[in-house]
Amino acid sequence: MNRYLPVARQHFLAALASTSVVVKTISALVVLLYLLAWAVDTSYALGVTPGYLFPPNFWVWTLVTHGLVEQHVWGVAASVGTVMACGRLLEPLWGALELLIFFAVVNVSAGLLAGLSYLLTYVATFDLHFLFAVRIYGAAGFLGGVLVALKQTMGDTTVLRVPQVRLKAAPALVLLLLALLRLSGLLGSCAPLAAYSYGALSGWVYLRFYQRHSRGRGDMSDHFAFASFFPEAVQPAVGLLAGLVHAALVKIKVCRKMVKRYDVGAPSAITISLPGTDPQDAERRRQLALKALNERLKRVEDQSAWPSMDDEEEDDDDEVRTDSQPLLPGGRDASSSAQRTSGGPSGTYLSSTSASSASQSGGTASPGGVQHPESSIITFEDASSRS
Repeated sequence: MNRYLPVARQHFLAALASTSVVVKTISALVVLLYLLAWAVDTSYALGVTPGYLFPPNFWVWTLVTHGLVEQHVWGVAASVGTVMACGRLLEPLWGALELLIFFAVVNVSAGLLAGLSYLLTYVATFDLHFLFAVRIYGAAGFLGGVLVALKQTMGDTTVLRVPQVRLKAAPALVLLLLALLRLSGLLGSCAPLAAYSYGALSGWVYLRFYQRHSRGRGDMSDHFAFASFFPEAVQPAVGLLAGLVHAALVKIKVCRKMVKRYDVGAPSAITISLPGTDPQDAERRRQLALKALNERLKRVEDQSAWPSMDDEEEDDDDEVRTDSQPLLPGGRDASSSAQRTSGGPSGTYLSSTSASSASQSGGTASPGGVQHPESSIITFEDASSRS
């Protein structure tokens, strides 16, 4: 275990050095407030307390600071890891300023909605525990927003192979895990569950309707609809309910009706408005197709690897052995069938195959020892004349 710690530390420092000022600042504040928690109760002063958030106390600064407060070292690791994941995966697509805006929107919305939920719970139960004993802090809300953003940008990425789990299912799986931890008693409060839920919801609303980019505002693609966060069996019912809520919000002018645009890509730059398509969805599918094609080409290249030098040497040996095989149909060795011809000192050597072929074709040797062959396999060799 100890031998892996220097390697992990080296990778962590390298990843931190490659991030922007926004990621470094947020990570430094999380670590600093964790160290400060050893001296003072930062969850009380900087975390969201529902009874102090609303009038007459109105501690509004806690909406900004509660996402930076941690009381345990594993909470610090989760918070810093979440911020660094944003720096590596989302910041290259958005930019540092947009990442900071997303961080602020998600944390403020999660703290406000969670505090309002506890206030309504107090109104229903008249239990002061929900007003002054609850502390909402930590990176749970921002984690929910980040998982929603990763579902939007790289939802088809495989997280686990056995069983196969894609990144688009991560928001629902983490929510289910937090709910099981709360039901089992391992999670001491519902505050992290509420913060995560409202963080994921606020992140989706911001990315769906309000985020500005080069193609306009929001993302109305089908793969990022609200029903896509639920299992396929209940998606039609959830989609119908979400459509009714959206229509009501459009009527009271909280949300505006989005027009989905599809760029045909023709030379005339014609843009057609269609109900079920979006340029972001088309670009995402194109990137996935290119990735799959590159993986297939890589597998083909790996299978058709170049032969080694040993294989080439073996092939050369086989060729040499093949060339040395006898040309006789009976498989006899050419050297054993060679005969010295009688007829003077010229002493011409002929192979038995050559002689038989020559006799069949009717050819005779000339006095100079040269014969015009009738077959391409007949060869002659003139011996040197003796004095």
